[in-house]
Amino acid sequence: MQTRILKARNGENLAFSVVGLGTGPLGDFFTLLDERTCISTVEQGLASGIRTFDSSPHYGNGLAESRMGAGLRRAPRDQIVVSTKIGRIMNPFIKKPEPRKDVVSPGFAGGFPHAPRFDYSYDGAMRSIEHSLLRTGLDRFDIVLIHDCDVWTHGPEEAGPRFKEAMAGAYLALDKLRNEKVVKAIGFGINEADTCVKFAKAGDFDVAMMAGRYSLLDQTGLQEFLPLALQKNMGVMLAGVFNSGILATGAQPGAKFDYASAPAEIVTKVKKIEEICRAHDTTIRQAALQFSMAHPAVVSIVLGAVTPEEVKANVHDASVTIPKGFWSDLKAAGLLDPAAPTG
Repeated sequence: MQTRILKARNGENLAFSVVGLGTGPLGDFFTLLDERTCISTVEQGLASGIRTFDSSPHYGNGLAESRMGAGLRRAPRDQIVVSTKIGRIMNPFIKKPEPRKDVVSPGFAGGFPHAPRFDYSYDGAMRSIEHSLLRTGLDRFDIVLIHDCDVWTHGPEEAGPRFKEAMAGAYLALDKLRNEKVVKAIGFGINEADTCVKFAKAGDFDVAMMAGRYSLLDQTGLQEFLPLALQKNMGVMLAGVFNSGILATGAQPGAKFDYASAPAEIVTKVKKIEEICRAHDTTIRQAALQFSMAHPAVVSIVLGAVTPEEVKANVHDASVTIPKGFWSDLKAAGLLDPAAPTG
């Protein structure tokens, strides 16, 4: 599998596999999952050549980190890049609350029975990393990201104060760990392109994870954030390149877009993309992956999976060759930003 190298601010090199494994779904995102299958999914990632693995305490209130750690137990530690996030601390003595209905960011169907608490302070970041190491059984993380410090998660009134808390607290903690080479790289994981720009301008970050804002359906990250990432030598890990499902499944009944049922205009657009896919003997899954990989700022596309078969499919579909005429046809039909690089 193709490897993309990034040199962090502290001189450390990170070797990203262009396809990464995102463990969010392994936290019982939409449904309760079989434990053994989840661990086998991570192991299949290794067997398929994936060397970039990402998790977060948020995913199943720590369950995904635990499953990821179990799957990586026999992996040569120096041959993988492991990323996790800070921003939430779990309390095992309090039952988890019901998911909020006033924000876009969803809750999980299952996970550990622990209550999350937002904490972007200096001490909170240090405590979160310690907890994550205990859950995964690892001795270190290569990348630590400030997680979900955005309007999606906190709403418009809380997002601003949370950003200030993160930059005055968590960022300083992560910068210290980077300078001491306890971690190789630091960054942020955000669902909004404009908030990615805000973080990129406010700090000296190595990596950014942007979810859902650079895909076949949404290129809002193209105009300002991705050029800024190149300018600042930040590696971009793209998540949500299927926009929660519809770019993987196609325009079928019940298809999801950004965690909800796909609206009519999105379904119509996907059907038009699928028509061009058929004309070029490709699939919308393959096109979605190849498009996201093509931007020069991107170091890895981080794909979720809940079975070993899904991992194999992701790796396969990311390796196929898309005819160049496909991209020009998409642009000619007004279905893709003319400025988007396509390799």
